[in-house]
Amino acid sequence: MTFSLALTEEQQAARDWAHDFARKEMREKEVEGLPAHRYWDEAEEFPWEIVEKAAEVGLYGMDYYTMAGQDTTGLTTALIIEELFWGCAGIGLAIFGSGLALAGLASAGTGEQIGEWAPRIFGTPDDIKVGAYAVSEPGAGSDVSKIRTRAEKVEGGWLLNGEKIWITNGGIADVHIVVATVNPGMGHRGQASFIVTSDMEGFTQTKKVKKLGIRASHTAELALVDVFVPDDHLLGGEDKLNAKIEAAKNPDQAKKSKSGALSTFEATRPIVGIQAVGIARAAYEQSVTYAMQRETFGVPIIRHQAIAFKLADMATEIDAARLLCWRGINMGVTWTPFKQGEGSMAKLKAGRVAVQVTDEAIQVHGGFGYSREFDVEKFHRDAKIYEIFEGTKEIQQLVISRQIARHFGGEGAKSA
Repeated sequence: MTFSLALTEEQQAARDWAHDFARKEMREKEVEGLPAHRYWDEAEEFPWEIVEKAAEVGLYGMDYYTMAGQDTTGLTTALIIEELFWGCAGIGLAIFGSGLALAGLASAGTGEQIGEWAPRIFGTPDDIKVGAYAVSEPGAGSDVSKIRTRAEKVEGGWLLNGEKIWITNGGIADVHIVVATVNPGMGHRGQASFIVTSDMEGFTQTKKVKKLGIRASHTAELALVDVFVPDDHLLGGEDKLNAKIEAAKNPDQAKKSKSGALSTFEATRPIVGIQAVGIARAAYEQSVTYAMQRETFGVPIIRHQAIAFKLADMATEIDAARLLCWRGINMGVTWTPFKQGEGSMAKLKAGRVAVQVTDEAIQVHGGFGYSREFDVEKFHRDAKIYEIFEGTKEIQQLVISRQIARHFGGEGAKSA
């Protein structure tokens, strides 16, 4: 069988389609005298009109298309995401941020629940909705075992109490997938996921977070005060939850159990990684253009080795990160287990590359790079979050190192 990374005609067409959308709707289109990507960044508002436009042309809801098995390799999705985040990371996340809620639903829900709630996460082209995945808390970010939001069983359902922070689309989403503890003392083994809709009494957005970058993406803090959730909103159902808790009481079974939240993140991390690749590529391309136009000592600065080598390293690192992400995304859509932390490898590498490349892009531009005349300062602000959310770079290293220990055995495997 011949091995090839060459894109098919269909994949090239999908990439070009997404690139044209990003160029026209994010880079070239103006809103109140500013390019759209600049306007929504400075306004720090959710770009509903661009998401609606994405829905009109079929770009919004691509996550559903991928989950349904229409993209058998995952590569088409990867190409589209990279192009949209090349256009603007904040707007790209507004378009693709609902995918995390879909992943949480798919990883824990029954077939009936997925069929009922997946369409509601995205809505319709005439009535756009967004979804949110609510895991992080003030005392439980990377350590999901410390989640304090409680779910108490009551007649006909559950009462949820707690608070969530750093929630993408939190509060503006129609459907929230909320992770809560049902059995304290069991860590992630005593947790479950619930469907919480925006109209439920006691569920509120308490704060919109103002951020360094990805400002067009809505991030919020949420409060749940005696929020009643019907039984059929427990993802997977009560029988599955009880079986999970009983199995966790067996030491041998407990070692094999995984957090639903962590399983979701494993599958989505390469997708987050390819977003970072899009940002890095945007910064790299603008740096090449600038270096070919800007002259010092009588020649374009690209002729100076100090600049040329920066560009060479940028190109190399971007390609390396992209290939890791392609592998991870392919493993996710084909349900291939991440036995050596491949998902975390993709996000770790891509996040680092985005930060390093955008930093060097500012250096290439000199003083102009530090000003808001050029986009590289925005790219740098957008890039930093990719070393933080969905697991910090240190957490990715932890996941990978634990998988190394398991793979090679020995004393390290026992603590992992």
